[in-house]
Amino acid sequence: MSRPSTPLSAFASLRTGLGAALCALAAVLTPPAHAQLRGLGPFAQVRDTAAALPAGVQRVADVPYGADPLQRMDVYLPAAGGAASSAAVASGTRAPVIFMVHGGAWCTGDKAMSRVVQEKVARWVPQGFVFISVNYRLYPAVNVLQEAQDVAMALAAAQSRAASWGADASRFILMGHSAGAHLVSLINASPTLAQREGAWPWLGTVSLDSAALNVPVVMTAPHYPFYDEVMGANPLFWAAVSPYHALSGPVPPFQFVCSTERPDHPCLQAQGMARRVRDLGGRAEVLPQELTHGEINAQLGLESAYTRAVETFMASLDAVVAQRLK
Repeated sequence: MSRPSTPLSAFASLRTGLGAALCALAAVLTPPAHAQLRGLGPFAQVRDTAAALPAGVQRVADVPYGADPLQRMDVYLPAAGGAASSAAVASGTRAPVIFMVHGGAWCTGDKAMSRVVQEKVARWVPQGFVFISVNYRLYPAVNVLQEAQDVAMALAAAQSRAASWGADASRFILMGHSAGAHLVSLINASPTLAQREGAWPWLGTVSLDSAALNVPVVMTAPHYPFYDEVMGANPLFWAAVSPYHALSGPVPPFQFVCSTERPDHPCLQAQGMARRVRDLGGRAEVLPQELTHGEINAQLGLESAYTRAVETFMASLDAVVAQRLK
């Protein structure tokens, strides 16, 4: 049974205050001080996951892909000599990669948030995947399009180094939650964004509960006012950062996971985006879930029908991925 929904207007003042406060703080903090944002409410829940790594997993922290302190990524991989590593060596195949982009209203968040990494790493790295969690520069230091360019830079850098981690540069799956889902959806909808940074083709994208797949529709309908802070008032910019409007032909496969519990109805945007992808000759599916926005992120990786449905999509992308998920 679905939980009772709450009108968007009832949340507007709360979300406006939180989103605007976080973005305003980001405007006056130097990059190292972004850590202060991480203690502020449900956008941030950060903790160092190194001590909680499951057996057989190692982390390579803060791998740079640019000069800014936020242009860093953490790489989780099977520990040398562990069962997953030994099985990969025996099979002669390099590991597929899950490339994860955190959310946080485009102005906060962190690659080490427990709900971003913990259950996903615990499930997939022991099965022989490499899991990469990415930071990127945040609004207001940069705009949303520049954030997408950072993610594209990180993807290209990760692919160029993949072999050193025992990973296969041609077997990347993009994944993101919330604002991160918007960013990976924009890149998947317009692969030239990543190609300009030197990225190679990837297998597909899992978009976890973005409500900004069609930005002009968001901005011209009732919406949380923190969108005004990061998206501005220029319709040309809205279109430039809109995954729906970026589509122009076949693209790598999409899976759109969406919450049925949110008052802003992200599944409607997901369904519209999926139809557009299919109309242009691509492949897309929508996975509605009776989970909150945060639960869609935090619970992915736990043993559940939800996790298995995401894995079914990932397995459909590539035979090696399917073999690792057996």
